[in-house]
Amino acid sequence: MAPKAPGRVHRAWFVAAVAFVTIIGAAGFASLPGLLIEPLHREFDWSRGTIGVAVSVNLALYGLTAPFAAALMDRFGIRRVVAPALLVIAGGSLATVWMTSAWQLVLCWGVLVGLGSGSMALAFAATVTNRWFTARRGLVTGILTAAGASGQLIFLPLLAWLVDRHGWRPATVTVSLAALAVVPFVWLLLRDHPADVGLAPYGGAYAQKPAPAPGAARRALKVLFAAARTGPFWLLAGTFAICGATTNGLVRTHFVPSAHDHGMPVTAAAGLLAVIGVFDVVGTVASGWFTDRFESRRLLAVYYALRGISLLFLPILLAPSVQPPLIFFIVFYGLDWVATVPPTIALCREHYGDDGAIVFGWVLASHQVGAAVVAYLGGLARDLTGSYDVVWYASGALCAMAALMAMVIRRRPGTGPGAAPAPAVAA
Repeated sequence: MAPKAPGRVHRAWFVAAVAFVTIIGAAGFASLPGLLIEPLHREFDWSRGTIGVAVSVNLALYGLTAPFAAALMDRFGIRRVVAPALLVIAGGSLATVWMTSAWQLVLCWGVLVGLGSGSMALAFAATVTNRWFTARRGLVTGILTAAGASGQLIFLPLLAWLVDRHGWRPATVTVSLAALAVVPFVWLLLRDHPADVGLAPYGGAYAQKPAPAPGAARRALKVLFAAARTGPFWLLAGTFAICGATTNGLVRTHFVPSAHDHGMPVTAAAGLLAVIGVFDVVGTVASGWFTDRFESRRLLAVYYALRGISLLFLPILLAPSVQPPLIFFIVFYGLDWVATVPPTIALCREHYGDDGAIVFGWVLASHQVGAAVVAYLGGLARDLTGSYDVVWYASGALCAMAALMAMVIRRRPGTGPGAAPAPAVAA
């Protein structure tokens, strides 16, 4: 197809909008774990550690699926991966309505929703951004990353109200329906590559659509083995593992039950998580803007240091009612929540070029493994000690370690905001 001039608004922005709506529709699954711990504990008498196993499996598969999903998108196209993933999320979530044993929770919520959501992970955002944008990549990455927070903002208050008034089952059905609702948007409106509609990527030159890459799993592993021989990969994986441990694994999973331990109503605690989502949107979009202008590793160091300081203060801020110091924490933590994503993706692109999305998928896998470990250990610590305090303090110390690791990441000569990426590592 011959290239054509873009319209007044480049098609890339419409693709980004569809991706934004899709991520929002799939975000409900991430809002539920913290709301389900207490209801499942009461109804089935499962320990928090047992429930944490299902959450851990979900989080781990979310991350481990991502690099293969990114490679599958290169092989079969974005639509043919994302639409089935949404159907798997919907089916797994809906199936939990009829569960009676803990293994069924692990299978439905852990395995099925984990696999589906892994294909909808941030590697999806990285793939859309890398294909459709040459300019404004940091900003678009921030916007798409913020979509998850927007979904949390939309779903958390509704799901908390449903769990409080009608039980956990209507909440899981709501998540399932939301995932189903966005499937038509993906199939009808999303396009895999600018060349499919005869356009150049936004801010770039026209290029023919590359041939499908065969052997998606083999390519994902080949990229991993090549990247694993480089120092930046392990530093990025280590910092992002700590990021996952201190966000999805700790705050998203255990903040609500921890606040409830201090006498706070579940709906109030869920409302605070939703507020985190509000400021997460602001912080992530701003981080994307900063990533286009400042050195990514320094941004990461600042983000992790500030996050660690805030976590050290949280145990003394929790109380039966919401006080101004806790609101300050919520605003501050929200701004920092996934602000780490745009500079991490930028560093993957800087060091690994065209394979950057797949490398980021593996880095995201470490993020989710870190989240899975803390999701389980947080519940276990609560069962053993009767308190979450030790987990908050340990996570603050981990963030300090992540800040130091970020500063050690070397800068590739001739790179920086707006520079050309490195060649692919698995060429």
